[in-house]
Amino acid sequence: MCTGDGLCEEICPDVFTLLDDGLAYVKEGADVKSAPGGAEGIAVVPAGMEDAVTEASEECPVSASSSKTTRYPRRASPNGARS
Repeated sequence: MCTGDGLCEEICPDVFTLLDDGLAYVKEGADVKSAPGGAEGIAVVPAGMEDAVTEASEECPVSASSSKTTRYPRRASPNGARS
């Protein structure tokens, strides 16, 4: 469970935010994913932020975020093939 240390937000503010309840949440743009569970709680990690999200997950003192469950969208290469 998140203890509100804020390391994730400090490391990757484009993906994590602290709310008034003192806990960290994942966000996608301005959409904060504060409801637990289900597909509506999944956020797309912005391109180029994968390493920062992984670092934020690894630095979490209570492992509230897990890089093992983080899935990054496949990106199209210039020729249209998926990587």
